Amino acid sequence: MHHTHQHTHHGNSGHQLDHAHDGHHEHSDSGQAEILDLDAEVLAEHTASITAWLPLREQPRQIVDLGCGTGAGTFALLERFPDAHITAVDTSAEHLQLLREKACARGVQGRVRTVQADLDNDDWPDLGRPDLVWASASMHHMNHPHSALRNVRRLLAPGALFAVVELAGVPRFLPAHAPESRPGLEERAHAATGSFHAGHVPHRGADWGPMLTAAGFTVEDERTLTVNIEGARSEAIGRYAYGVLQRIRSVAAPALSPEDLAALDELLDTSSATSLLHREDLAVRTERTVWAARPA
Repeated sequence: MHHTHQHTHHGNSGHQLDHAHDGHHEHSDSGQAEILDLDAEVLAEHTASITAWLPLREQPRQIVDLGCGTGAGTFALLERFPDAHITAVDTSAEHLQLLREKACARGVQGRVRTVQADLDNDDWPDLGRPDLVWASASMHHMNHPHSALRNVRRLLAPGALFAVVELAGVPRFLPAHAPESRPGLEERAHAATGSFHAGHVPHRGADWGPMLTAAGFTVEDERTLTVNIEGARSEAIGRYAYGVLQRIRSVAAPALSPEDLAALDELLDTSSATSLLHREDLAVRTERTVWAARPA
C-alpha cells in the first residue's frame, strides 16, 4: 500500500476527542456524528487504499465492522467487495440510525445489518461467522481490549482476516510556520489533553501486534501510512479541523495559558478572518497503522 497521501476509520474511519472515529463510546451528540462524517470524507482515499491492500485469500462474503460509527468503513468495504454483506456494530443507537439512513440513500440497505452492542461486555450478540472483521479506530476505546480480541478470535471463520486500523493520534492541522501569534499552540493544546487521554483512552497509540499475538492471532502483515492531505484539496478540512480543535479546547482549556486560550478561541471564532473555517493553509497530518491478522 502506498505510504503516502490522502484519506480513515474507518471508521472509519474517529474522536472522542482522541479521534473522531469513536465507534465505541456513547457520546451521542450530533457533533460527534458530524466529526465522524467529516473524518470519513477527508480520509476516504486512504480508507479505500487500506481495503485494497488487505491480504485476503478470497473475496469476503460476510464482514463485521466493529465500532462502525456512522459507517465510514462500512461503506468503503461495501464498495470494495460488491458481493459482501456487512454487520455494523456500535454502542450508539444514533450512529447506527445515521448509518441505516445512508445505506438507504445509497441503495445498499439490503446488504447491511446494524447491531447495537457494547463490545466491552463479554457476552457479544451473534455476529455470524465473518470472513473479515474490520475495526477502525475502535479498538483503543475498549476498556478490556484483550477480552475483545479473544471474542473476535472466536468469531472468525477459519482462514478469515481481522483488520485493525488505528490512527497515531489526533490529526494536526496548522502549518508548522503558521502566521499565528502563538507558535507551537497546536502542540501545547494537544499536550494539555494528555492526562485526559491517559485516563480515558489508555490504549490509544498502542502497538496492537503483541496484543493480537497474545489473543491467539498471527499477524500476517502490518503497514503504517502517512496521512498528509493539503487543505486546498477539500473544503471539509476546515470544518474537520474546527470540530477537532473545538473538542480539544473543551478538554485542554484549564491547562492552557490565557494567551494560548485566546489564540485558540480566535481560531474557533467563526466571524474572525483567521477562523479555521476560512483558512486555506491547513492540512490533515497523522499516521494510520493497519494490522492484518488471522487466527493462529
